[in-house]
Order: sequence, then structure tokens, then C-alpha cells
Amino acid sequence: MSNITDLGIKAIRDGVRDGTFSAREVAEAFNANVAAGKELNAFLVETPEHALAAADAADKARAAGEELAPMAGVPVGMKDLFCTDGVEATAGSHILEGFTPQYESTVSANLWKAGAGMLGKLNMDQFAMGSSNETSAFGNVISPWRRNDGGNTDLAPGGSSGGSASAVSGRLCPAATGTDTGGSIRQPAAFVGISGIKPTYGRCSRWGVVAFASSLDQAGSMAHDVTDCAIMLQAMAGFDPKDATSLDLPVPDWENALSGDLKGKRVGIPKEYRIDGTPKEIDDLWEQGAEWLRDAGAEIVEISLPHTKYALPAYYIIAPAEASSNLARYDGVRYGQRELPDGAGLQDMYAATRAEGFGPEVKRRIMIGTYVLSAGFYDAYYTQAQKVRSLIARDFEQAWEHCDMILAPTAPSAAFGLGEKADDPLAMYLNDVFAVPASLAGLPAMSVPGGLDGQGLPLGLQIVGKALDEQSVLNAGLAIEQRAGFTARPDKWW
Repeated sequence: MSNITDLGIKAIRDGVRDGTFSAREVAEAFNANVAAGKELNAFLVETPEHALAAADAADKARAAGEELAPMAGVPVGMKDLFCTDGVEATAGSHILEGFTPQYESTVSANLWKAGAGMLGKLNMDQFAMGSSNETSAFGNVISPWRRNDGGNTDLAPGGSSGGSASAVSGRLCPAATGTDTGGSIRQPAAFVGISGIKPTYGRCSRWGVVAFASSLDQAGSMAHDVTDCAIMLQAMAGFDPKDATSLDLPVPDWENALSGDLKGKRVGIPKEYRIDGTPKEIDDLWEQGAEWLRDAGAEIVEISLPHTKYALPAYYIIAPAEASSNLARYDGVRYGQRELPDGAGLQDMYAATRAEGFGPEVKRRIMIGTYVLSAGFYDAYYTQAQKVRSLIARDFEQAWEHCDMILAPTAPSAAFGLGEKADDPLAMYLNDVFAVPASLAGLPAMSVPGGLDGQGLPLGLQIVGKALDEQSVLNAGLAIEQRAGFTARPDKWW
């Protein structure tokens, strides 16, 4: 079947179940695409044997007349932040190069239990710190998209889940895991014209996921469409006693409850998200998105999230503070890289290992975090940022009195060229301006493609929902998807 790699999770799952093709045919087709797609630099490790083994298990179960698992026959990409038993996990950093976990993250274990197979480990911004996938120690991930101006500038796939975004958009895999700390699923999904959802904080276990900012990190799914995101998230989620922040709640059947009918729902448009300098194309798409949701039966209301303007500065205090604590474990003693200069003592080894192993952006955030946690500045920065976080969460709680979900742009621009913002950290941080508030409040949020800009690049719309109400987020995403009719895909050049 020549176009098998154009299929998403649902089509592959259903095709394997009804015998249209075998799971092994699917795995072989995607393994071939992964091997042929090296120019995108999306995969750090390829595991074709893992995908084939899962496929053979699915085919054997079908031949025996057994009921197939929910994702049987579906191969996926795994962001390299997830520890995978016997397969190298680096978090995009030299300091973990060569680290091979002897255990499986809960999220990946859930996916294998659901029948999925692993095509490989996906490149990412180092320790998930970045918005363009330019901070990876193993080279930039390149978006499969090109501007329509005739040039061949390499574009950023977004970050930190840039490898996941590029691989799904480039048809190297039908879906991939991502993690979202301040927009790292939603922003890359918007940049490459796919869908991605960050669930409520605690829906997916963080056990076995390399930590960046523990009170913000949350795993989610990235796929071609809303239905596929729902299927994959359903397989990933669930209570885990090994994670103290895991929610002890049943996982809803999001796929079967999907509906694009929003009658009786109110959608909030936050006035504070109208930011000076936002491109007209972004604002126009936002207006169009509101019209699509109105057409789906929703009432559009204006709401206020007054502390939005403090979200980004609060995030860039809280996240680096938690990172400086989490990354203290990388010292060259037990695993990963070790630098031991001649005659060096223990402290010298720590310093040399971290100087060599951490990249510039990671060092920058560790230093910011250490500074804001230091004795003289803790109350002035960290304590204040936590108060702001509480106010932002309260803003959302008050907004829910007037609406059921919120519509906003996903990112303030389309994808930019690699290197165009690399020298300006503040400009890079602004990529997360629309995504960070939902992360600080721990709310479910999703990006779906809405259209193309004047240069032929994808633009995304974001839906934010109430805590634990992933269903409304997915339903609104489906309503947009049905009306946007987004079928654009990058022309193959790699």
C-alpha cells in the first residue's frame, strides 16, 4: 500500500483490525520513512526492531482471533525525554549521552501495553528548554515546511517537542509523544500544521520523564488530527502511584465522546490576549476561529484574564527555579557524562562535567533559577512569582463563571527561520506568551491547525478548558478542524 504513511492512528488501527493491511506492513513503511528522513534530524535513535516486534504481536493476536489492544499496529515516535528500557535517553543533552535506562517511563509503558510500537527516540530542545529546537546538543531539528517565496530557508519546528512535530508533519510517524511545560506541545504543533494536546496537570504520569520544572511538566499527544490525539492520550493517561502528583481518577473515553456540536457552550475570548504587534494574519484567524465555533453552536463571549501580562515573567522565574533544583542531580558521579581533569577533586569534577555537558540555554536557566532561589532574592522573586501564579489560576476560575472554554492563538507568529531569534533569548521566550498561562494554571489546552499565513506556513488556534475537562477541549478542536478543512502538508524536499 503506497500511501500507508499518510494514515493516522485511527485509520491504521482500524485497517489492521479489519485486515486491510498487516501491522507489519505499517511498521515497515514507517521504518523506511524514518530511515529516509535523516535530513530533518528528527530522530536521535531509531528502533525499527521495536516497531516490528509490536507489529508482529498485533498480527499474531489478530490471526488468533483475539481482541486487539487500543493502539495495536500503530507505531509512534517517543520524545527523548521519556526513559525507555534498554534504549538511550539523553533529553537532548551531552550530559546524558550514553545513558541507557533500565526501566520504562509510565507513559511509554502504557503505550506499549496499548499495543503501540516505538519507531525511535525524537530530538528535542535540551532538557526541554527552548522554543525552536535549536538548543539540542545533537543539532537542530528542521521543519519539513518551507516558505512559498522560492527560498529554502530551514525553518524552526518549534520546541521543545520539535522532533515530535517535525516527524509527525513529515510523515515519519503517525503520532508522537510530547511534553508541555510552557507550550512545548502546542507551539510546535502550530508551527508544523498538526494537532497537539496538553492534558490537565496530573493526567499523565511524570514517572520516568526527565524533569525540567516538576510543577509544570505534563506529557501529551501530537498527531495529525483531534481524533488521533484523543486515542493516543487515552492510552497514555492514568493514575500512577509512583508519581505523587498523578490524579487518581478514571480515564474518560475521549474518543467515543467526541462531538463537534457545541450547542449550549460558551467560548471566552480573553481581551488581554490582544497584544500590540501581533500579525494581522494571527488576529484574522482568531476571528475566523470564533466564527467557526459560533457556527458549531457555541456562544462567543468576551472575558478578562487580568493577570495575563505577568504570566511570562512569572513562568521564567518558577520554571528556571525548579530546573536549577532538578538538574543538580547531573554531577558526573552516577551516570552520564563525566569530566575529570588531572588532579581534580570532587567539586572540580562537578564544575567541569556541568560546564562541558550543559548547553548555553540550560546554563542560563540554571543561573536564573539559582539566583531567584538564593537567600537574598527568594522572597523578591520566587515567592512573588508563586503569588502571581495563584492569581492567574484565580483568573481562570473566575472566567469559568462566564464561559466553558477559551479560544486564543497558539503562538504570536508562524514558524521562523533557524537562527533568526537565536541571539535574542527574550524574543525566543515571547513565543510562549499565549501558551504559558494555561500551563501555570495546570489546565488542559490544545492547538489545532486553522490555516496558512501569506508565506504558506501553518497557523494554529488554541483551546483552553477547565481542569479535567479535556472532552470540551477536544470537542472544540474537532469543531474547528471540521470547519477549517486544513489539509495542507509540506512538499517533500528531504
